[in-house]
Amino acid sequence: MEQGIRYRGKNYTLREIDEIREVVLAYRDRSRRFISQEICRRWGWRQPNGVLKDMICRGLLLQLEARGFIELPPRKQHPPNPLLRDPRPETVELDQTPMECELSDLRPIELLQVRGTVFEKLYRSLIDQYHYLGYRRPVGEHLEYLALARGRVVASLGWCSAPRHIGCRDRYIGWSKEQRQRNLSLILVNTRFLILPWVKVAHLASHLLGLNARRISQDWQRVYGHEVVWLETFVDPERGF
Repeated sequence: MEQGIRYRGKNYTLREIDEIREVVLAYRDRSRRFISQEICRRWGWRQPNGVLKDMICRGLLLQLEARGFIELPPRKQHPPNPLLRDPRPETVELDQTPMECELSDLRPIELLQVRGTVFEKLYRSLIDQYHYLGYRRPVGEHLEYLALARGRVVASLGWCSAPRHIGCRDRYIGWSKEQRQRNLSLILVNTRFLILPWVKVAHLASHLLGLNARRISQDWQRVYGHEVVWLETFVDPERGF
């Protein structure tokens, strides 16, 4: 007889599955979302900022249904088409007059956290127009920044929750599987870094990364309720950086 299941690195016993089944049966007339959130409330599944871990729980429910452990109520509606839900960002035009100077002449540079603000539209537009990967809606915890100097935007930076498994990182840290599962939320990955093509300032990139690194843990604490201790990025060797 099958002894529970494993999902996202955690084993779920038959007793825990029975608890889930009881919730599903008790709320047969409610939506899958309601059932998922009710399980999160009962089990105390919350992010550090207090938000229910609804999507993780829904994934568990779908796996349990696929394995025949539970039968979920019918979907209340069809999942929305992601292409319709996330249209391409609207183009925002900026002054493209070349900026070529010494870094000292550009200071002070201000970093503006724009997620959830009126400037988020500008961030998405610039990334979509000028970053070689374009704009994609991040999954999970994320923040977005614009860098301003002389009253103009000079760069955009995006950060989000780190991938669960990166061999070189995990070997360098030397943590166990349990330690990684417990502390992964303390790591962020730099998903987008764009200096606008008409901005030519030596050492600007390293200066911006330093500015962002010094303040991002405080921003993350304010938005998501936990600190950040490690930042990482990916490098495309074919692009030379």
